[in-house]
Amino acid sequence: MTAPHVSLTDPTHSSFLPPPDSVRSPITGWTRAHWEAMADRLLDGLVPYASRESAQYRLPGRPGHAGSWSDGLEGYARSFLLAACRIAGSGGRVPPELIERYAAGLAAGTDPEGAERWPPIADRAQPMVEAASIAIALHETRPWIWDRLDDAVRQRVAAWLGGFVGARANDSNWRLFQVVTEEFLASVGAPHSRAEIDGGLARLEDWYRGDGWYTDGDGRKFDYYNGWALHLYPILWARIAGPRADASLTETHRARLRAFLGTHQYFFGSDGAPVHQGRSLTYRYATAAPLWAGALADATPLPPGRTRRLASGALKHFTEHGVPDERGLLSLGWYRPFLPVTQRYSGPASPYWASKAFLGLLLPADHPVWTAPEEPGPVDTADAYLALPAPGWLLHSTAADGIVRLVNHGSDRLPPPPAAAEDSPHYSKFAYSSATAPDTPTDGPATGPDSHLALLTADGTAASRRGRIHPLGAEGRRAASWHRAFLPGSDEEHRIETTSVVHGPWEIRVHRVEGPPGAVVREGGWALADDSGPLTEAAGPGWALARREADGLTSAVVALYGWEESGADGPAHGVVAQVRGANAYGEYSATPCLRLPAHPGSPYLLVTLVVLSADPARPCDPEALRARAGTRVTAAGAVVVRFPDGTEEEVQAGAGSG
Repeated sequence: MTAPHVSLTDPTHSSFLPPPDSVRSPITGWTRAHWEAMADRLLDGLVPYASRESAQYRLPGRPGHAGSWSDGLEGYARSFLLAACRIAGSGGRVPPELIERYAAGLAAGTDPEGAERWPPIADRAQPMVEAASIAIALHETRPWIWDRLDDAVRQRVAAWLGGFVGARANDSNWRLFQVVTEEFLASVGAPHSRAEIDGGLARLEDWYRGDGWYTDGDGRKFDYYNGWALHLYPILWARIAGPRADASLTETHRARLRAFLGTHQYFFGSDGAPVHQGRSLTYRYATAAPLWAGALADATPLPPGRTRRLASGALKHFTEHGVPDERGLLSLGWYRPFLPVTQRYSGPASPYWASKAFLGLLLPADHPVWTAPEEPGPVDTADAYLALPAPGWLLHSTAADGIVRLVNHGSDRLPPPPAAAEDSPHYSKFAYSSATAPDTPTDGPATGPDSHLALLTADGTAASRRGRIHPLGAEGRRAASWHRAFLPGSDEEHRIETTSVVHGPWEIRVHRVEGPPGAVVREGGWALADDSGPLTEAAGPGWALARREADGLTSAVVALYGWEESGADGPAHGVVAQVRGANAYGEYSATPCLRLPAHPGSPYLLVTLVVLSADPARPCDPEALRARAGTRVTAAGAVVVRFPDGTEEEVQAGAGSG
């Protein structure tokens, strides 16, 4: 079943698309023709913002931290990657002005005396990022652009890209920008450093954590960069290097991508939405890039019809939610413009890294990924559970409502100690999903109460953060971690250890909570959002819920153990936190929460049932959930949790994932 959602678009928004093909694509209706039409729509939307000589695209919106000069280059480079997929994928059979526009931009941008010259490539500077896109695009369009450039322009392009030689890149996925750029220089006989290429590829080995997972630099930095950067660039490097590439290393990269795609396919809801976690989410359907990379490199375990179903599902999902906008532009946001999903480096053209999603167009039209009938994705057919020990994640999805949920016990995007243990709403939450986004207020606290257990000051005005996550394991249907909580204004640390166990749409969290006497303890469920108006809310002793009436999507929290034992202050009472303008999924958002009035001051056991569901066969009636679910503590100190359908699991409280 397709997960219900509220369409945010005018029905005429997609009028540029061809009719759906229900025979070849019975799930999404989308074919290669839809991808080509969307690429054309995006490229056409940029034309009014091109500079006179087409070397920059100066889009409206907040500048990135590198400034408008760099932003203009970014607009050229990232859209050139999209144009390259369209040009090469059609064998050059595109309107001539598309090729001419990007060829002209190369000539003007690399003219050191020109009015539209590009900023130089320098140590750790943003042009490094954009140079990689230009290098890849030049390689893929070589017969139609590079080979037809005047020799003087080719020399200038090589000189500008050559700024990478001897320069220092950030010690992260940026090392791969240097790899692909200098490999392109090698392919055209220009100066390059083989040692820098080899060094960047060797550094990638340091970040591999197994089972197809890389961390983006030192630390526990797991997110979509694993797919749209750390796996993608080695595949594109091999395409550029050809016979120069080390065959053994290339096969290693292919094997790792194959392993990654075996799990990446589980990150897409049945409506096509990817799980909303991590940074640079404004790249949106770039989440499909590794799917196409697997097909390009013959390094995927997925049937070709499933590859297309997942990739087309993601592209279609955003199209149905108003992406691109009425001007044909990708905004800084998720659906609508929404700056809290961006970073300081995000400029108006940053979202065009979404161009990576169109790499599938490089495959010929008669390739099986375009001709095979669509096949369902994992979430379409059955409930699924997947433990990912490397990032410390646990996925659970439900076929009835098509929702994928990610339980996070391992990714915090922090460099190793002694770096400060700050947190981010896109990394520090206990859970993320394909149907929700974390609240990210633009004022007040940096993160909302959703999917978080916090110690609060006695007046409830300031909350502890999760900060650095210490994973304790992920296996089967459970995962665990601990973190240090600090009350604002205090240096005293309090250990909070949590084990999550999942079953169907339910997650039971077993917390062992240290805290000062009298501190308020608050736990939040999923934040729901809607554009049509405030959500339905309800709360009572030991429970709270929020519901979106348009599709019945419901978020609930239910106290199972410990919340009722708070002495004279009375039992925990449910509350619903409602805010506006703080959620990428809609203007109005609501988070059900439980509040324990006073921590007793010694390690304390709390058990909570957390629910996110739109399945009418599994109604989220809190009283019924409390009656069916439960917890008991054995004489040996183990915690036995019971899910609403009677399924029981034993958890060793204070002993990791058990």
